[in-house]
Amino acid sequence: MTNTAGAGTGAEPESPVGRLSGHVLLTGGTGFVGQAVLERLLVSHPDTRISMLVRGKTGQSAADRVRKLLSKPVFKPWREAVGREEAARIFAERVTAVEGSLDAVPELPADLDVVIHSASTVSFDPPIDEAFATNVGGASGIYSALRATGADPHVVHVSTCYVGGMRKGVLPEASLDHDADWRIEWEAAAAARQRVELRSREPGVLRGLMLRARAEHGKEGPRAVARAAEDARIDWVKKRLVTAGRARAQSLGWTDVYTLTKALAERAAEELWGAEHRLSVVRPSVIESALEHPFPGWIDGFKVADPLIIAFGRGQLPDFPGVPDSVLDIIPVDFVVNAILAAAATPPPATEPRYLHIASGASNPLPFHEMYRNVHEYFTANPIPDTPGAERVPTWQFPGDRRVERAIRRAEVLVGAANTTLDRLPSTPRLREWQRTMGRRERDVHSLRQLSDLYRAYVGTELIFDDRNARTLNARIPADRPTEGFDVTRIDWRDFMQRVHVPAITQLMRVFSRGRGSTGARSTEPKALEQRTDVVAVFDLEGTVVESNIVQQRLWVLRAQGGEAAAAAEAGSIITRLPSYLAAERRDRGEFLRSFLRRYAGMPASRLEAAVRGGYTDQLVAHTSSAALQRVREHRAAGHRTVLVTGSIGVLAEPLAELFDEVIAGTMHEEQGVLTGYLGAPPLVDEARGAWLAQYAERGGYDLAASYAYGDSVADLPWLSLVGNATAVNPDARLARAALKRRWPIVDWPRGGVARTDLTS
Repeated sequence: MTNTAGAGTGAEPESPVGRLSGHVLLTGGTGFVGQAVLERLLVSHPDTRISMLVRGKTGQSAADRVRKLLSKPVFKPWREAVGREEAARIFAERVTAVEGSLDAVPELPADLDVVIHSASTVSFDPPIDEAFATNVGGASGIYSALRATGADPHVVHVSTCYVGGMRKGVLPEASLDHDADWRIEWEAAAAARQRVELRSREPGVLRGLMLRARAEHGKEGPRAVARAAEDARIDWVKKRLVTAGRARAQSLGWTDVYTLTKALAERAAEELWGAEHRLSVVRPSVIESALEHPFPGWIDGFKVADPLIIAFGRGQLPDFPGVPDSVLDIIPVDFVVNAILAAAATPPPATEPRYLHIASGASNPLPFHEMYRNVHEYFTANPIPDTPGAERVPTWQFPGDRRVERAIRRAEVLVGAANTTLDRLPSTPRLREWQRTMGRRERDVHSLRQLSDLYRAYVGTELIFDDRNARTLNARIPADRPTEGFDVTRIDWRDFMQRVHVPAITQLMRVFSRGRGSTGARSTEPKALEQRTDVVAVFDLEGTVVESNIVQQRLWVLRAQGGEAAAAAEAGSIITRLPSYLAAERRDRGEFLRSFLRRYAGMPASRLEAAVRGGYTDQLVAHTSSAALQRVREHRAAGHRTVLVTGSIGVLAEPLAELFDEVIAGTMHEEQGVLTGYLGAPPLVDEARGAWLAQYAERGGYDLAASYAYGDSVADLPWLSLVGNATAVNPDARLARAALKRRWPIVDWPRGGVARTDLTS
């Protein structure tokens, strides 16, 4: 049973808030607030047993997920206080997993005394159908399942202060005044998904997506184009559903679909439960790290304001569309948990729902300009390390929404134009530095756009949340339990921001960065080689091992056969066909190879072989990289299988064959010893090379995750992406950009330094 000393929204009795007892059902228990509620129940309410509604995941049952919670940082002080084994025993004895989800609520226990429903989407701007399914559908599911049990628990429905929507002034702690029908809106949101999905498959939409995908990924192969087009279609659907959610919310008077669905979830709770049973609606404002319990600064992942703070510290936000005197109302998570459990222990009468704002704006406001000043002071004194520009903490002028929006649009246009230009230039170390700079600028502009769209309604609000009911309830917390209160007037915002919260999320950022293997520095050289015999090292020929292409190779062959005059005549002929060759190269590397290699038609095979053995080899050697040869020998010394691959014909790679364990190349069809100009099989380029490599590794027993690949062109992406150690060698601009995003090593292997005597193993 629970402490039932309590009343409704009228005058509260002066009896103190007691301890909870009995059976508690908790939803959202694996989330930020849910973890903290569970920890408080275990630590401060020993007479409770807790059932947790948890969804199983692939390879992990609900019970497994619940058991693993005990290892989370939120439980660390308790584990250390009672001992690890005792904590595990208590946890197993008092906490039970109920396998299920909000969209498939199982049969619930019939002996529940308290239900704390804290599960919801944590995104402000999800697709409209997802927001309704989680927030509104979740509330409907849990309360319908409770009604089916016949039990009469006190329900604590965790909502948000921002259900007040787009209004000014004071929002009372009361039921919301609106006419939106949660059932109709939920049904319409689900139908929106179907409409948009169908439209995304219309030929006109698909043609546009395919054209863009082909222009961007055509050189990588048809599967890459198809994948890119489908990814773009999925993104197209998501963007339109996000836009639909924002538009519908704003048309009804809410800032976004998150606040709309949370408001409608309250109405579902009132109708399905509060009309006949005991219901408390707890509305926190923006929940951030703990002030005191379980320890100062405890937080589980980045929360609402944190991306804004971190982006500011990184110098990514030169200005922001905030109103200086508005209040971004924040509240420590331990205050929210204390309020939830105090409310749970003091149920109102049936049919008289109670509303509590757990917020700071009315009693201890933190104006946006003061929050900015605190964050500015902190990062000025403690710049984020390893972040370009971190030493220049932005100084905001608060120029207003319109001016910031114009600046963002201008920056987006400039970044797009710059990337298009850079992709067309020859790749050099200087160009790659520009690409790195533009990559950072693109991320900064993207962050500014996302954060501006997300927060503009929250940092410009003129809404204050009345907290009289919450203050009355807090006054009933016994004096001997000071860490269980939620009196916001005792928060020193400068101390909280600069000593507790910002250091906590900065440390969290560093942990995440280490987990991704990124400290801000980029690898510039391939890593040292491990002795293994199950590793393959694949080297592209043209542009990687040798500074050449098939056009140059053709001229070297003719020079070896007929001297400079023959080569010059061929060069002139090639120039006349150059536009068609370039167009083919842009469309498909294989198409270009087929087209150009037709120039060998009519040449006797023996004559080509003689030219290769003669002057052609001298030219090839002169353009071969000594650094490439050194890397090949390092791989062979480490026991790796070394393979040279070219989309051209094998005879043109023959001079380098002895350096490698194997050469994979094409052949040209012959008739009576004369080359026809037709390849014997499709050229081994882009996705075809990827398919070959996957099969080669499977048949040879090679571990691709430990293997290596070296390429120079964006057309090499499909097979470079298959190995665990890809390196971009003298890459073209588009491969360089892809390598920078993937954090692959980028190397510039100098040409020359090789003699014929070096072409032996």
